[in-house]
Amino acid sequence: MRSLLFVPGDSPAKIAKAARSGADVLLLDLEDSVALSAKADARAVVRDAILAMRSEGAAPKLYVRINALDTGLSDDDLDAVMPAAPDGIMLPKSASGTDVQHLGVKLAVREAEAGLADGATRIIAIATETAAALFAMGTYRGASPRLEALTWGAEDLSADLGAETNRNEAGDYTDPYRLARALTIAGASAAEVLAIDTVFTAYRDEDALRRECEAARRDGFGGKMAIHPAQVPIINAVFTPSDEAVAHARRIVEAFEAAPGSGVVGIDGQMIDRPHLRRAERILARAGLVR
Repeated sequence: MRSLLFVPGDSPAKIAKAARSGADVLLLDLEDSVALSAKADARAVVRDAILAMRSEGAAPKLYVRINALDTGLSDDDLDAVMPAAPDGIMLPKSASGTDVQHLGVKLAVREAEAGLADGATRIIAIATETAAALFAMGTYRGASPRLEALTWGAEDLSADLGAETNRNEAGDYTDPYRLARALTIAGASAAEVLAIDTVFTAYRDEDALRRECEAARRDGFGGKMAIHPAQVPIINAVFTPSDEAVAHARRIVEAFEAAPGSGVVGIDGQMIDRPHLRRAERILARAGLVR
């Protein structure tokens, strides 16, 4: 799950284009990119798009970003799209792990009604879109076995904080958003789920996007959301482990397999311990070599 591409749920043409982008996940959006007057039609478009892509065979993972739980719109969203069996639901403006639990209950009911396997629908939560949510990043651990990833949002957070901007003159995030970013990594690690970096809105600035992807990978994010198909190849390239990294990770895993019960192994004159093993396993998982 390296690249997750947002696509407006009310545009069949944009959905078709996004499906050819090479993104690992399509985020079919019923929230911010769809006007209130168009939401009913968008639900039908998203449902039909999922069914069509399923019938055509190979497709990226298909997630639907529903409207927030407190809007009064999320139940209608779920009623419309769950019969099409999306791979998952993206939950915006998640306040805490309790919101994930509430969504899980809603999904369980609709899975039963649609004849889907219990627990088949996964959840990605956008966990930092309000100031209050920052104080609850430790609550996602154990919230639901459906939870697959946590991500963060700088745009809604800046609106909630009343900020003029979320970046400084150099283009770097200012302190409130750096905090949200760090808490997302920590919260995801504590919950033992994937951390996904937020969108980069200047989609024509490929060099800056690459730098931001490289910084995200360095710090522990496993992928990044995108707002334009042109961003997908860069995100995929940065978050795909190199051959050298995969080979080194294999050596670490094999060394520990050869020494079961050992807390430390030696490779090329260096002492490698269990944290190195966990990092190696994550590299192999990103490369699609382990689950």
